[in-house]
Amino acid sequence: MKRSKINAEIKHMEEIIQARGFEIPPFCKWTAKDWETKGAEYDEIRDNMLGWDITDYGLGKFDEIGFSLITIRNGNLKMEKYTKTYAEKLLLVKEGQMAPMHFHWNKMEDIINRGGGNVLITVYNSTEEGEFADTDVTVNCDGREFTVPAGTKVKLTPGESITIYPYMYHDFHVEEGSGDVLLGEVSMCNDDENDNRFYEPIGRFPEIEEDEDPYRLLCNEYPSGIVTDKGE
Repeated sequence: MKRSKINAEIKHMEEIIQARGFEIPPFCKWTAKDWETKGAEYDEIRDNMLGWDITDYGLGKFDEIGFSLITIRNGNLKMEKYTKTYAEKLLLVKEGQMAPMHFHWNKMEDIINRGGGNVLITVYNSTEEGEFADTDVTVNCDGREFTVPAGTKVKLTPGESITIYPYMYHDFHVEEGSGDVLLGEVSMCNDDENDNRFYEPIGRFPEIEEDEDPYRLLCNEYPSGIVTDKGE
């Protein structure tokens, strides 16, 4: 994925966020040069991979499989000093894009349509072997519980949400003709290294071709923190 493409997608998401009146944390607006001055006091951002994430799952087909997102807050189950038990993300899914089918071993999350078009979320229960079960799926949307057949596409219009439980397979894409969607995610701690089970094995981060300078650094690109002298 070219850096120029990543830069363009970040700028596009910034425009959508601004149009929706949503404010993002200051660190999401830092440049690469800004990061050179940020010391160890910002290690929570580094350790928990907060900030920008443009993913194509390593497939090189971002406009078909992938999306843009910001991790706004997150805990860390591998580091005791971080005691948050929750996470929050903001995602932009464009028409024609999709997130591949997966479930989480431990994480429970709410996916919320924050505005724009409609998002379709396909749901399955998982068998013990990790296959799609043919059983009805219990769905919880904004205080309503109901069941749907396996493989149903649950539609979320702006303002609506769905709760995704562990071992519930799900993917999502935008309903054709409805427009790009800004999604929110509120969840337990996010751990992409250990808690994602994709139905088909897949990567995570894009391979980047550096054809221009980065507009924003991605969450896996931050330089190590400078140890600051507290006595100064």
